[in-house]
Amino acid sequence: MKIKYIISLIVTSTIVVSCGSYGYVYLDYPQSPQVSLPHEIDEIAIVNRSLIKEENRQNRVFESVITGEVAGSDKIASDEAIKGVLAGMQNQNYIKMILPDTLRIYGTGTRQLPDVLSWDLVSGICADNQADALLVLETFDSNSNIVIQTAVQQVSSVLKSGKPSPQLPRQAQVDVRSYWRLYDPYTKTIIDQFQQTHLLNFSLINGVPPLNALPETAYAAGYDYASRFLPGYYRVKRDLYKKGKGKDKNEFATGWRRSEVANWKDAIEIWTRIASNVNSVSAGRAALNVAVAYEVLGNTELALEWAQRAYEDHGDKQARDYAKILLRRKRFEL
Repeated sequence: MKIKYIISLIVTSTIVVSCGSYGYVYLDYPQSPQVSLPHEIDEIAIVNRSLIKEENRQNRVFESVITGEVAGSDKIASDEAIKGVLAGMQNQNYIKMILPDTLRIYGTGTRQLPDVLSWDLVSGICADNQADALLVLETFDSNSNIVIQTAVQQVSSVLKSGKPSPQLPRQAQVDVRSYWRLYDPYTKTIIDQFQQTHLLNFSLINGVPPLNALPETAYAAGYDYASRFLPGYYRVKRDLYKKGKGKDKNEFATGWRRSEVANWKDAIEIWTRIASNVNSVSAGRAALNVAVAYEVLGNTELALEWAQRAYEDHGDKQARDYAKILLRRKRFEL
């Protein structure tokens, strides 16, 4: 079994910013993915079920003209959505995506959602490809607003001037609407089912969207869907003191410069020395900075200890609020 993603307590990146007597650092913390995969799932097969048999395409061609879709284009574009998922999951060491020899299974060819696949079929595809689960692109449909946009523009021009407008639209919006299901053949459950709409805007060339408009939108949609299984990040801001007071002012500033180049170890050493001096008027500020530095290094326990010390021993009000934040984080990490 491959190692799954771990919600690490280590900060992924820091940006130190200064402003006057104060500074702050941005921390990026990981958060759980939207969909958590069962631990026994290491390999996932992926197939395209969004297409329709050729003999049943007559009504689809009519629909394509009405909606502004290029007839037949979904066949290529839907495969691009599959490629987008593969790219989105690439380099993720905890999961492997598999393309079966039978990449396509016929479905409705429309936005109408087909019935769930039989579990015998799901199990068969997984067994043949040594996969633990099956991801299926159940439906895929594309539209461009250029037909509707042009019609509205021409009608408006005729009503106003009695003549059609010689101007063509400059931009078109391409959207793909897809539906994904992730099947678990062992528990016979649907791990994820998700209806997706993805939009991209393109500049027109002589009134026509570029040839890559639909494939690019489909690829981006697949890439975006893959993100449901990946951990994300959220950004937090932590305030620090840039300047100290009294005789420790110069040494305090040296610690700040260390932090600006991510030399947190030496910055902690300097600020700890100042904070440990009971006669220093900068002790509270230094203790607060030590707390932030330890959080940057991923040690919430020590960060909380120093934040409490900054408030309890030195009365730093900023440290009081910071300690409350760290207490909540510590409970989350347990």
